[in-house]
Amino acid sequence: MSLIGWIVVGVIVLLLLYAVGVYNRLVRLRALVKEGFSGITVQLRRRADLIPNLVETVQGYATHEREVFEEVTRARAATVNAGSVEATAQADATMTGLLGRLFAVAEAYPELKANQNFLQLQDQLANIETELQSSRRYYNATVRDLNSTIQSFPPVLIARPAGFAEEPFYEDEDKSIQTAPKIDFARPAA
Repeated sequence: MSLIGWIVVGVIVLLLLYAVGVYNRLVRLRALVKEGFSGITVQLRRRADLIPNLVETVQGYATHEREVFEEVTRARAATVNAGSVEATAQADATMTGLLGRLFAVAEAYPELKANQNFLQLQDQLANIETELQSSRRYYNATVRDLNSTIQSFPPVLIARPAGFAEEPFYEDEDKSIQTAPKIDFARPAA
């Protein structure tokens, strides 16, 4: 074999090794995205498991707030049964809003706010929310890495034919949180 033949074989081997490296990186990134989404669902499950205890505690004090309790129960089921990233994010946003309403009900009962069980449940929920926020950030970071690799050249030449596709980001449906609040320090007329 001539020198040019060996050079061609060497280039082909290098290109194949590069393609294998890119493919393996894409597989690793896809696995990290799945792991990230799993982390979100684990935290949502922890929150969903805590909610019946929280609802029962509040319900003992505020029996006439049945509508809020029923909505929280329905939202809990939707959160547990959501399958896709979008459905999970939507159910998560609904549950977050309903938990706000549940705590608003609790605010009306000073003896409930002083109840040790309620305070422990509130603390556990705050810890879960912190973990959930961290899980969302991790998931979105892994999605960013996967999507940017898939869209980059030359990996796009390998990613698309190999069946890799961009993953959706975990986004909150509440568009109001994406804009800065308007603060007005206007002085009253004298």
